[in-house]
Amino acid sequence: MRKIEKEMCKAAFGGDNWKKDNTEVVVINGVSQVYLHGNHIANVYCGDVEVNVRTLMNWPTSTTKSRLRALGCNVYTSNHVTYLDDQAVNL
Repeated sequence: MRKIEKEMCKAAFGGDNWKKDNTEVVVINGVSQVYLHGNHIANVYCGDVEVNVRTLMNWPTSTTKSRLRALGCNVYTSNHVTYLDDQAVNL
């Protein structure tokens, strides 16, 4: 895990606002919203992670997947298809 991802996780799971380079955590009403390049990629609350599937479908980049994996999500690409929890993510 990259240093920026460790810091992102600490902020997201700790409920702290944080920003570094292209990644940001904004806490609203106890929910940590995680952004990459200004795009909302996930919510973290009560220790659970909820992926913004729409963003993942539109931006299935290696950086997006890396940030989500750092948060504990099972996301990967196989044969040009992106999967989240072993389910294909389609447009």
